[in-house]
Amino acid sequence: MTKEEEATTETAKEEKTPEQLEREAKKKAAKAEKDAKFAAKQAAKAEKAAAQAAAQKAKANDEGGGKVKKEKKKAEAKGPSPQDVLALEDALKTERGKKKNTTTVPMATSYNPVAVEAAWYDWWEEKKYFEAVNGSEKPKFVIVIPPPNVTGALHIGHALTNSIQDTIVRWRRMSGYEALWVPGTDHAGIATQTVVEKKLMRENGITRHDLGREKFLEKVFEWKGEYGGKIFNQLRRLGSSLDWTREAFTMDEKLSKAVKEAFVKMHEDGLIYRDNRLVNWSCQLKTAISDIEVDYIDVEGPTMLQVPGHLKKVEFGVITSFAYKIKDDPNDDELVVATTRIETMLGDVAVAVHPDDERYKKYHGKTLVHPFDSLREIPIICDEVLVDMEFGTGCVKITPAHDPNDFQTGKRHDLQFINCFTEDGIINDVGGELFKGMKRFECRVAIEKKLEELGLYRGKAPNPMRLGLCSRSKDVIEPMLKPQWWVNCADMAKDACDAVRDGRMEIIPKEQEATWFRWLENIRDWCISRQLWWGHRIPAFYVNFDDDQENNGLPGGTSEKVDRWVVGRDEAEAQKEAERKFPGKKFTLAQDEDVLDTWFSSGLFPFSVFGWPDETPDLRDFYPTSLLETGHDILFFWVARMVMMGMKLTGKVPFKQVFLHAMVRDAHGRKMSKSLGNVIDPINVIEGISLEALHETLANGNLEEKELKKATAGQKQDYPQGIPECGTDALRFALMSYTGQGNDVNLDVLRVHAYRHWCNKLWNAIKFAMANLGDAYEPVDNEYTELDVSDSSSPIAARWIISRLNNTLSIVDESMESYNFNIATDAIYQFWKNDLCDVFIEIIKPTMDGNDEAAKKKTRDALWVTLEAGLKMLHPFMPFVTEELWQRLPRKQNANTPQSIMIAAYPKAQEKWANEKVEKSMRDAIDFVKSLRSMKANYNVPAKAKPNAYAKCSDQNVVDAIRENFSGIQALASVGDITIDASVDAPVGCGAVVINDQLTVYLELKGHVDAEKETKSVEKKLKLISELNAKLEKTMSEDSYEERVPENIRAQNSEKSELQKQEIAALEKTIEDFKLLLTL
Repeated sequence: MTKEEEATTETAKEEKTPEQLEREAKKKAAKAEKDAKFAAKQAAKAEKAAAQAAAQKAKANDEGGGKVKKEKKKAEAKGPSPQDVLALEDALKTERGKKKNTTTVPMATSYNPVAVEAAWYDWWEEKKYFEAVNGSEKPKFVIVIPPPNVTGALHIGHALTNSIQDTIVRWRRMSGYEALWVPGTDHAGIATQTVVEKKLMRENGITRHDLGREKFLEKVFEWKGEYGGKIFNQLRRLGSSLDWTREAFTMDEKLSKAVKEAFVKMHEDGLIYRDNRLVNWSCQLKTAISDIEVDYIDVEGPTMLQVPGHLKKVEFGVITSFAYKIKDDPNDDELVVATTRIETMLGDVAVAVHPDDERYKKYHGKTLVHPFDSLREIPIICDEVLVDMEFGTGCVKITPAHDPNDFQTGKRHDLQFINCFTEDGIINDVGGELFKGMKRFECRVAIEKKLEELGLYRGKAPNPMRLGLCSRSKDVIEPMLKPQWWVNCADMAKDACDAVRDGRMEIIPKEQEATWFRWLENIRDWCISRQLWWGHRIPAFYVNFDDDQENNGLPGGTSEKVDRWVVGRDEAEAQKEAERKFPGKKFTLAQDEDVLDTWFSSGLFPFSVFGWPDETPDLRDFYPTSLLETGHDILFFWVARMVMMGMKLTGKVPFKQVFLHAMVRDAHGRKMSKSLGNVIDPINVIEGISLEALHETLANGNLEEKELKKATAGQKQDYPQGIPECGTDALRFALMSYTGQGNDVNLDVLRVHAYRHWCNKLWNAIKFAMANLGDAYEPVDNEYTELDVSDSSSPIAARWIISRLNNTLSIVDESMESYNFNIATDAIYQFWKNDLCDVFIEIIKPTMDGNDEAAKKKTRDALWVTLEAGLKMLHPFMPFVTEELWQRLPRKQNANTPQSIMIAAYPKAQEKWANEKVEKSMRDAIDFVKSLRSMKANYNVPAKAKPNAYAKCSDQNVVDAIRENFSGIQALASVGDITIDASVDAPVGCGAVVINDQLTVYLELKGHVDAEKETKSVEKKLKLISELNAKLEKTMSEDSYEERVPENIRAQNSEKSELQKQEIAALEKTIEDFKLLLTL
């Protein structure tokens, strides 16, 4: 550790808060057990690797004879070399938290993600590289993780989120920021409780009610311990540089305190209130859910659907008509109404008509007879707001307790509110002897049948509809009248809109602003009560008067007295509030059994993780945060709530920017779904997994038998050979390369695997560097000040690669600032693959094998700077392989030398490195090589043949570039001698390509091709280009061309036409030459 690092560490120790010290104590307490498990796991891996190598060696030793010896060589070629085995064993044996040995252990012959990814993360964590320091004078960059639900493992969508966030954080950290990324998990009330309840029923045949609240919550915390740990392990495997000393869970003590404080404050301000209103009720889960937890499906017409809890399918997409008889009417008159939910007629309390409808004026003020409740009078009311005279019969049944529109009508007319259902969707006492105890959709059929018997049924007709389903249970949502806690969002939503409009918060991409405004400007009050046990129990208490037991009412029921609630951070505070509210009364308090909506605590996450409401050092130093990065699908689920609650409770916008990434879909564009079998654990992509093992992951899940079969078939179709081992770096880079600012990412695992092969190219580049730099090489102290490639004495290739590096750094820096990660990854990939590996390393080999020591020194310096900067440029995207390779590069060691690439300075473009003149020359030289390769392929020149090449070039810079790198270009193009000047006379029988108006390339074909066959091929190409040129010339000669076509397009067309004419001339010459070949 350097003196500076020691000083920084000591400062951090001196400034640690009690909370930090407590976190560290807990961390150290668990360390011994983790280390033991880790050591055992690594030893097992090493033993397995050694056993595999030994088995392959033994097999090879047992073979003999000529043919057998060949097979032996093949087997040895396929298996790992002793050097590779040694590298893997040593990596896996690295003591937890210690630095991997990259100095004395030889570099493996090829890239192996298992060996490369071993040990680095634990060393980074041990060195405290992820931890942010309070009081730092560096600029701050702060981001909180979108806390994953503790309902199971992370999927590829989470991998995308964390790849983006870690890339940003590592880049900012390397760019000189005090970067903090806060980890955490969300308790996910409904989701987690549902999973644990299913598990209890499947494994033990019991419900949560059999256990009781306390015992059940113990079971849920056990689940959280198991899967929360699994999630954190996945995050570590993904390389996420999270500050684990600040790990948060939405139900831990600190965050729970914030939840209570927020509820109390918002209640005091009148934003949280209690009211008896319609909610979205899930009969399957027996709880209210918010609007954003309802999924809607379009039902175009009569459709039979399976509904949870019902054995038979239920018909939707129809509207049923029936008649209500006018009471005491001598003519037996009736009003016909229609409904899509005929079972709710048990709660009908009125029928509405339009006051101006002449058909029904004579019935104003009269009442109707309910066919199943003779004691209930149903008034005919006039309502011009609700009723459309032109729709249907112009009569509308009113069920205020089960329909949002009817609810408002009931309020306007002071109607009775009659609930038909129990919380689990069973018909209650309102159904009488005929229907009480039936399931709601069974009752639907029974009511139709009974109405038909009574002569009141008037038929059924197709009716397109939108059907609301619970996003968790897929049950059909039932509007239900329930006393609940609500949040008035109107003013907070306006403030959130204003924050975007006035620039205090930026939404990226900007197109998503429309969604932001549309949702917030039409926001409704938010129901935050949930009838669950898992979650933050609401800090509200119901007051039961001792002297009025019969009239106290039932909290949560229809008899509840809404004004009896008091709110307090604890019971003692609630007691004082009740005494103030009801002076002189004797009472007992009962805390609300319900819990808060999960999104309530999630909305506090950006500041509750820093200790709010307490004025902590973390809150002072790191709030507001810099960025919120998440998927566009939860812009209003979560992001809007954070902004509304953050601004209300802290007075500050919780983050300056919101970046919304695309949603991950499978290679076919389908949404990730467990029932489709396309939800993939990122660890399975990192490590690889067989098809059989993939099937096992499904079998161990919660899928029904029908869904299991469908998912298994889906896996077999998409991954017939399983998923190949890709490694973390390849997965991260692939995900980042997909991240254009669109709505969807169609992930193809084969593309991920291609990047795993690319890692091997990086590996070979460093191997080449190590071999050519040599043990005695001393790199420059500061590449920005000491590397001078501006003078003409530096080899053109060296000047070119530094200029290409500079160009790439500019693109990457701009792209990172604007979150265009796909542009950044493409620039990095093209630089490493095309510029560095395919051109520079190949073209400098003759120089490195030559005797010009001055040229070799400048080339070595350019190579080292390029690799040093290239690895640092790539590190945020691929943390493991870049650390492994960077550690192997030679560098001078002093007090300022960073010990890890992740704390090294991110490279920046330098104006003096740019050299467009050299880039243009090398670009033409590279095109020269490409054209020769292309001609060899097009003319079917045998691969081993090395025909001579000729180039007519009027640009002396290009001539110099080719001549200086003559041997390298010969090797790249796989040709013999190269003749190049301004007036070269190519021999008879050459192929030709016009690169531009200054460079035409010829390849000698005599003796290498079938002239007769190739003549026909060239004639075909000549015909095509001639037709294209004729078409272009015709367009350019049209009368309106000058006025109709922009000037820049006309210029491009002129240049294109000229090149085509040059190529036509070259092809005509080639055909003549081929014909001459036939005569020779």
